[in-house]
Amino acid sequence: MKRKNPSKSAAPKKASTPELEQIEQILRTMSEHNLEEFEYSRGDLRIRIKKPAANVVYAAPRMAAEPEIIVAGAAPMHGAPSPAPAAEPRTSEDLHLVKSPIVGTFYGSPSPGAEPFVKIGGHIETGQTLCIVEAMKLMNEIESDVTGEVLRIFADNGQPVEYGQPLFGIRPSRKK
Repeated sequence: MKRKNPSKSAAPKKASTPELEQIEQILRTMSEHNLEEFEYSRGDLRIRIKKPAANVVYAAPRMAAEPEIIVAGAAPMHGAPSPAPAAEPRTSEDLHLVKSPIVGTFYGSPSPGAEPFVKIGGHIETGQTLCIVEAMKLMNEIESDVTGEVLRIFADNGQPVEYGQPLFGIRPSRKK
C-alpha cells in the first residue's frame, strides 16, 4: 500500500486572498497616517479601502470612521463580512439629487481659479451648468434638471466620482 505524500495536495489551489489580520493592519496604518483611501492590486486581487467623505450627511447614525472595503477578483474570505452597498447621502429635507452620469473627475469651475458654476445657497435654473466631469480628456458639462436652490455639494473639486454618485442636493422650487 502506497502512502500519499502530504506535501502534494489534490485540492484545487485557492485564489490569493488577503487575511483578515492583513486588512486590519491596513486599516490601522490608514488611521495612523490619516489616509482617506488605499488601493492595491496584484494579478487578480484588487483591494480598495475608502473612508466616507466628511461632508456627507446621513439620516441614520453611522460611524464616521467606517470604511468601505472592496475586494475584487478574489474568493470570498471565510468568516469575513461582505461589504455593504454604499449608502446614498440623505438629509431630512426633500432634496433632488443630481448624480454623476459617468465616471471621471469632478470640477466645480470652468478653469482653475475661476468662480465656481454654483455655490451652496445659490439659485439655479433647469439647464444651468452645475459642474464638469472630465472623462478620458473630454469635459462633460453636467446640467441641472430642476430649478431650485443648491443645498449640498457632495463632491470635492478635482476628486474622482463614480457613475451614479450624488454630486448635488437641490431643493426644487415650489410651483405657485
